[in-house]
Amino acid sequence: MLKIAWSPLYAHALPDGHRFPMEKYNILPEQLLYEGSVKDENFFEPETLEDKWILNTHDSDYFQKLKQLSLSKAEIKKTGFPLSQQLVEREIHIMHGSVQAALFALEHGIAMNIAGGTHHAFTDRGEGFCLLNDIAIAANYLLENKLVKQVLVVDLDVHQGNGTAEIFKDKKEVFTFSMHGASNYPMHKEVSDLDIALPDRTGDQEYLRILEKNLPTLMDRVQPDFIVFQSGVDVLESDKLGRLGMSIAGCKERDRKVLDLAFRHQVPIMCCMGGGYSEKLSQIIEAHANTYRLAQEIFF
Repeated sequence: MLKIAWSPLYAHALPDGHRFPMEKYNILPEQLLYEGSVKDENFFEPETLEDKWILNTHDSDYFQKLKQLSLSKAEIKKTGFPLSQQLVEREIHIMHGSVQAALFALEHGIAMNIAGGTHHAFTDRGEGFCLLNDIAIAANYLLENKLVKQVLVVDLDVHQGNGTAEIFKDKKEVFTFSMHGASNYPMHKEVSDLDIALPDRTGDQEYLRILEKNLPTLMDRVQPDFIVFQSGVDVLESDKLGRLGMSIAGCKERDRKVLDLAFRHQVPIMCCMGGGYSEKLSQIIEAHANTYRLAQEIFF
């Protein structure tokens, strides 16, 4: 059974009118339920992740400042969020959602987190709508508990996974692959194990050609026994922050290639949502929903 992390906290931790589209966290599960792609039993509600699993990835001083709401104004500004206790609780629940989804993926082949993909969080700071890095925390949890030996991070959000790259720069058990817009945030890129920077307005055909060229090679090169997939839909031409030129159909084909590869190689995969900032919320929902529809189609 496909298991999906979702919490009411996902959509209710920011003031009304904030530019981050929090509504998608409620509307997406409603859409999937309405169309019959999933049922209520597919969802599980994350809890508070134990501090020790966060501190397995993040700097203790930073995490304590976060919990005590004592970040400086400059540090808060970098995150893009007004800092609050509810926001920190939301982030910690997202971390548990991805860890638990990773455990479900080991059992069922795939699992999802309707939030997550917080790839701009570094060891010692938050950036770009990310306070803690669920990709890194989930990967380190699996490795620390000797549940896997080699993790492949496939980050296809339009923005480079700079925080993930920094966290794993010296860890050979995690291979970081980021395919992103060359001219997009962050302007200073970290060094992933494999970075592919795409020019503005890259469309479906070229994007999919490059992905198809690299993904199978990575499977042979890395030989992962677990994949974390950051499936941001800010690659869409309609995205306000994206700068690429993909259609919803092209984005769906992107996801199909990743999920198909994991299924054929029998490598468990945990998918976290990532970004999506199109003007029309319906386009964001449709693109994200395709990832869940494909998971059901391919794995179940």
